[in-house]
Amino acid sequence: MFGRKDKTAAAPQDAGVDQQARPGAKNRPTPTRRSQEAARKQPMIVTDRKAAKQHARATRMEATGKMRQAMVTGDDRYLPARDKGPVRRFVRDSIDSRFNLAEFLLPFMIVTLALQFIRASWTPYVFLSVYVLILLAIVDGVFAWRGIKKRLRAKFPNENLRGLGGYAGMRMMQMRRLRMPKPQVARGQSPA
Repeated sequence: MFGRKDKTAAAPQDAGVDQQARPGAKNRPTPTRRSQEAARKQPMIVTDRKAAKQHARATRMEATGKMRQAMVTGDDRYLPARDKGPVRRFVRDSIDSRFNLAEFLLPFMIVTLALQFIRASWTPYVFLSVYVLILLAIVDGVFAWRGIKKRLRAKFPNENLRGLGGYAGMRMMQMRRLRMPKPQVARGQSPA
């Protein structure tokens, strides 16, 4: 009467009921809080520092490899935060689809340096041509950014365009072959 209930007698009745998997249901018992906390527990201080260091290096190398591959293929998932997102992709594609004067600044300055050593009498004219090219590249960049900004406002009306002008300017000054992420559109092709 006051003794314990026989739990073994109730178990065969429950075992006889066939539990069928229902679609959309969890179909498993909820784990206890204690078991979930025990599964998440990790030691504060790693006992095997060498193995931990190797593991950290391997994960870092894997992430770096994925990012390097994304820079070539343009995969948005693994790009760095600076290049991520559809707005930045649109800016990159807009710059890559047009001819930019600014991308020829660096090669032209290297030629200018070589000409200065070859013929000293040409130096004033060469430097004047460098300044003219810089001025033309700035004017070209301003007009290019105005056109890109107009298309950005039409395509992405609710996006913040802060910082994209500098991003576009830096992309314009890089030579096309050296740009990272690699250009995904050909010259003259309209960006998607």
